[in-house]
Amino acid sequence: MSSDELRYRIAFASIRGMGVSLARQLLEVTGSERAFFEMSEQSLRGLTQGHSKVYGDSYRRQQLERADRELEFIVRNNITTSYFADEGYPRRLLEADDAPCMLYCRGDCDLNGSHIVSVVGTRHATQYGVNFCDTFVRDLAAALPDAVVVSGLAYGIDIAAHRACLKHGLSTVAVMARGLNGIYPAMHRSDAVRIVQNHGLVVTDYLSSDEIHRSNFLARNRIIAALSDCTVIVESADHGGSLVTASLAQSYNRDVMAVPGRVGDEFSRGCNRIIRTSLAMAITCADELIEAMGWDTERKAQRAQQLEIFPTLNKDEQAVVDLLKQQGDVHINTLATSLGVPIYRLMSTLVELDCRGVILTMPGCRYCMR
Repeated sequence: MSSDELRYRIAFASIRGMGVSLARQLLEVTGSERAFFEMSEQSLRGLTQGHSKVYGDSYRRQQLERADRELEFIVRNNITTSYFADEGYPRRLLEADDAPCMLYCRGDCDLNGSHIVSVVGTRHATQYGVNFCDTFVRDLAAALPDAVVVSGLAYGIDIAAHRACLKHGLSTVAVMARGLNGIYPAMHRSDAVRIVQNHGLVVTDYLSSDEIHRSNFLARNRIIAALSDCTVIVESADHGGSLVTASLAQSYNRDVMAVPGRVGDEFSRGCNRIIRTSLAMAITCADELIEAMGWDTERKAQRAQQLEIFPTLNKDEQAVVDLLKQQGDVHINTLATSLGVPIYRLMSTLVELDCRGVILTMPGCRYCMR
């Protein structure tokens, strides 16, 4: 794409109130972003039957001037852009009518990956919430190494989720409520740098010249909710931005999950309430999310495929696996009889296979393939 075309896209995307739905309607009438800015005010108003100031010559000229400055900033700072008409634009975002037309990014992360989870919560995180984030991300990374965690780089649960991803080697995306000319809060700048350096992404829909308003943070939440397959609320008081994110996620037909807390704990009240009112499903670990999302079947299939492609089993282990594949769940006595192996010797093989995640130990001394 030429810099001239990018200039018009930046100017068009940054028009006040512009979203993907409105952008499509305007482009259907005008034909292109360039045409929107080059046609006369009279012609534009005639085509759109609109009276908004955004169709005025003065406003459109100002937008192009801002775009010129932003283009210089983008080039100077190696920032990449993702426009809604581009092939690589996040497909999940396109499902939200109020999605931004343009994203500005630093880093390298696939926003069209198979497993994307938003993790958000209170800025006043307790140790309970921070510990949950660490364990949840650790187990998610072990089960689904390609998973991506999205959050808002804010104090509390957001930064705890990002730091857990950095610790356990999972890609993470920080959605900003301001332009990429600065990090908010400033004390999380080093975390943002580490996110970019470790196959993550810092992303925003704001220009570097945009002023920071309180409303930016609520607007930012729509991106967090829409980017993901599901949203997890870790801790929340009765009111807060994370509950807004949960509501937005539900409006985009995304799954919403919440971590239950002790009755009476201030920063568990919001989670307990949305669980009680069925806005969110209660989860206590990564495996419960994976199962709820139907990703468990994918994981089992992947493991089975890996086992077939990369056999690392000894003779005794392979015999057990072959029998379980044929017969399903089998009692240990039947295994011992069918394989002609003493139970004391068979037990060590079964324990090893279970520890390696190849088989599953069931109640009643029965075993099956995972």
